[in-house]
Amino acid sequence: MFKITKKSKSIEGVLNISGSKSESNRLLILRAFTSYFDIKNISDSDDTNVMISAINSNQEEIDIGHAGTAMRFLTSYFSTINNSSVILTGSKRMKERPISILVDALRELEVEISYIKNEGYPPIKIKGKEINKKQVKLPANVSSQYITSLMMLGVSLQNGLVINLSTEITSLPYIEMTKKIIERIGGNVKLKSNQILIDSLSNKKIPNQLVESDWSSASYFYSMVALSDLSDLTLKTYYKDSIQGDSDLAEIYKKFGVKTTYINNGIHLSKSDDKIEKKISLDLSNNPDLAQTIVVTCLGLQIDCDIYGLQTLKIKETDRLIALKSEIEKFGVDKIEVTESSLHLENKSQLKSNISIDTYDDHRMAMSFVPLSLLDPIKINDPLVVTKSYVSFWDHLEKIGFEISKNK
Repeated sequence: MFKITKKSKSIEGVLNISGSKSESNRLLILRAFTSYFDIKNISDSDDTNVMISAINSNQEEIDIGHAGTAMRFLTSYFSTINNSSVILTGSKRMKERPISILVDALRELEVEISYIKNEGYPPIKIKGKEINKKQVKLPANVSSQYITSLMMLGVSLQNGLVINLSTEITSLPYIEMTKKIIERIGGNVKLKSNQILIDSLSNKKIPNQLVESDWSSASYFYSMVALSDLSDLTLKTYYKDSIQGDSDLAEIYKKFGVKTTYINNGIHLSKSDDKIEKKISLDLSNNPDLAQTIVVTCLGLQIDCDIYGLQTLKIKETDRLIALKSEIEKFGVDKIEVTESSLHLENKSQLKSNISIDTYDDHRMAMSFVPLSLLDPIKINDPLVVTKSYVSFWDHLEKIGFEISKNK
């Protein structure tokens, strides 16, 4: 358990944040599918290290722990390794996270995949083969990672791949990110409303790639700035024309009085003079990973909020909607309700202090509540869960003036 305290309500400093986990993992799989190229500013997250390890593994059984991205991307990857047999397994929570939509799609491509224990869930056994079919159909409203996994598979197939979508796409920016990264390494993708066409990658000479820093990781600092009295904070390396959907942060956090200025491959965060509204309504269908951070920002600023488009949070590291509700209720709020796809918060009461936050094996649960330490000290249980996506998080907090008391 860590106790986090911030004596001053100012946020100042310069931080170099690790490369995007989303970009890094896509590039690693694409490199494995095609030919070697160097990846600079690669993420140092647990998830990315798991991906590297799994790709290089010669074991028959590979345990990917909590890494949902690895489970989905590697399922397609190992499907293409001719005459191979691999079992993909993971943590207890991973075995509760559905994968049947992706498995059904790969079976449609005549890949042999079987469930070891529970139908529809890991662990799974994959027998790799040469894939000759080029048409597949799946729903697109559960997790964009299923579609991304198949898009990257398509690059490696001799005839490419046509993905037919039976529903509207959820988390479209992540699909667009995959498209842009495939095109960056020389591939070709056509994205239509109900169909995605991926060409086989004929260009085998792929240029080295630079990964932009992770915008999801930046979100916690946006929240801190929103709750601060003064800010002079610079985060590197970020671009105004980012391919990451979570770069919407810059626009979203204007509502919370945060000004973003782009400078020398970085962003400078300061307080704006804009009036903060007393209630906000947001659709985060395109940015579900920002939900916890934004809701906690609203809690700290005593802003009522209606947040929609959260249906994918049910199948993350934990059921994030239920987890958020449970932890926010500890603060004695007036009202918090969740549905299958939304969260509604009303609070004008003084927040209770000396709260301990449970993290549910979820990195974002740990980091999203930390900004509240600007108001009162806060305790985070199982704090090392942050290494899943942001290894340097606690070090970076100390660098900008937070005090962390580490108790076993």
